[in-house]
Amino acid sequence: MTAPALSKLEVFHFRHALPEPLVTVMGPLAHRPALLVRIEDAEGAHGWGEIWCNFPPGGDLYRAQLAINVLPAALGGLSADTPDPFDTILTRLHRLALQAGEPGPVAQLASGADIAIHDLRARRAGRPLAELLGGSAQPVEAYASGISPEACADQVARMRGLGYRRFKQRIGFGPDDGLESAEATAADLRAGEALMLDANQAWDLDTARRRCDRLAAVAPVWLEEPLPADAPPDHWKDLARATDIPLAAGENLRGAQAFDAAISGGALRYLQPDICKWGGLSATARIARDAVARGMVYCPHFLGGGVGLVASAHLLAAVGGGGFLEVDSSENPLLSVFSGRGLALEEGRFPLLNAPGLGFDPDTAAVADLLTSHREARL
Repeated sequence: MTAPALSKLEVFHFRHALPEPLVTVMGPLAHRPALLVRIEDAEGAHGWGEIWCNFPPGGDLYRAQLAINVLPAALGGLSADTPDPFDTILTRLHRLALQAGEPGPVAQLASGADIAIHDLRARRAGRPLAELLGGSAQPVEAYASGISPEACADQVARMRGLGYRRFKQRIGFGPDDGLESAEATAADLRAGEALMLDANQAWDLDTARRRCDRLAAVAPVWLEEPLPADAPPDHWKDLARATDIPLAAGENLRGAQAFDAAISGGALRYLQPDICKWGGLSATARIARDAVARGMVYCPHFLGGGVGLVASAHLLAAVGGGGFLEVDSSENPLLSVFSGRGLALEEGRFPLLNAPGLGFDPDTAAVADLLTSHREARL
């Protein structure tokens, strides 16, 4: 039986003001935003998605306006049966992306809508999202991300209390590029714990070589984005040959060709696409499976609200391959509240509900004081 067409779009924009700005390689963040989309079809079935909106500061305000202005026309006539929503929506918005010079924001809108259509499809089928994607809603391995050089001890202790045994610390900025802080975190790890490091594209090749020489003694599980995502492929290969530290990247790649080059290039051992930033579930599922088939480890990148987090967990459960779910440890109620269950692990893993779609509806009423705008449109 053919699914009815989509009939309604809602865009929810939330902002949590931080008591102190969060320092990053890209500059300070004063807010933690979340941009959720809810779609509904003519029979009242619904699905939820999330649009990436972290940078630049204030970029979430713009994306909220962009979503309500351009998504309604791009979603017209689509349904839960639309086979590849991301490509369909991106094609419909292609000329806009060219005219505005904004392929990134347009892809982020298409990604969030793609996730919502998959959630709708799974709910109509009465199946968990992971099952719809070809797997099962099994718990997934996870790690605590966003550990800051200036607050690493407190963040590690808090996330350890929630069951985490893997921690990713941000480096590439601050005194000594945060390396001394990373070394201190590594020295304080307990038996069975592990450390990843994320440089957020901070270095050129020569600097990255020197940093890797120093970090070799830390033996991190991986070093993420030591170079800009668009650095020449030979630079990534040279760095991979120069260090035994496994390299990771993917959150800032865009397009099937870029991901195929990264997968076939041989420099990366961990691939980290972000379903809310480019590809949604449609394109990312193909990329992740290709990476795993070629011997890489798929570890979904995520930084946002709980809807995208849980959708990422469902895709990881479906793809498998031994990867880890990224769970941000920075202050952000929009992550914990919108996950439907908080962030604590159960027996060392992030559990998924064995219920249709994501398994829950995000509790928008619980953070109503953080709602900046709620707009809706008929399709």
